[in-house]
Amino acid sequence: MRLDKVIEQQLNTSRKEMKRLFQQGKVFVDHRIERRPERNVDSSLHQIMVAGRQLETQERYYIVNKPKGVVTANLDQQHQTVIALIAPEDQHPDLYAVGRLDRDTEGLVLVTTNGQLGYDLLHPTKKVTKRYEVVVNDLVTPEDVAAFAAGITFHGGVTCKPAALTIIDARADHSFVSLEIAEGKFHQVKKMFLSRGKKVIQLKRTAMGSLVLPDDLAVGSYRSLTQEELKGLAAHFR
Repeated sequence: MRLDKVIEQQLNTSRKEMKRLFQQGKVFVDHRIERRPERNVDSSLHQIMVAGRQLETQERYYIVNKPKGVVTANLDQQHQTVIALIAPEDQHPDLYAVGRLDRDTEGLVLVTTNGQLGYDLLHPTKKVTKRYEVVVNDLVTPEDVAAFAAGITFHGGVTCKPAALTIIDARADHSFVSLEIAEGKFHQVKKMFLSRGKKVIQLKRTAMGSLVLPDDLAVGSYRSLTQEELKGLAAHFR
């Protein structure tokens, strides 16, 4: 939320008073004077002080372990949505899923009311990495690792940024690997392996930036982010 909106809502200030607060250096974000009324802030991610008073916002943050068959959308006529996994008492009209996972992909989805944070996490200039566990139907080799590190080119000619491919278990008929990418092209992971002659048969997102899917979060479950997780996200929030 814009800083001036937070101040207006919580202190009921006039525009004249708002201008005076900024001009006199009485607005602080994370212990530093802030003179930009348009700056996006969230008290879960920042400490906001105005004339000695600490302000709070009401953004919500949930980490969801999305099952297969669920779509990352707010509404869908045919399939269950990731928003529908959130219990009624935790729902909010502004909740949305940050980024997309295919319906047949499972794993980490961040659901929040903080639109600016979602925008920042997905913006190419932020270079926020996503990590996946992948099972493919063929042997993954060191040559594949080198090709991913150099930048995979799709059959259509689109070249991806370098990606970190780690072999966990490689066999003749299937392989289990970890993949870390810093972009989010449409069906990117599947297309990257397809360009190497391999088909993805299982895909799970395990991390997004500093946010890691907890081992104890069951498939189809969610929880609010911890303070430590929120601090990690703050690094991506402008």
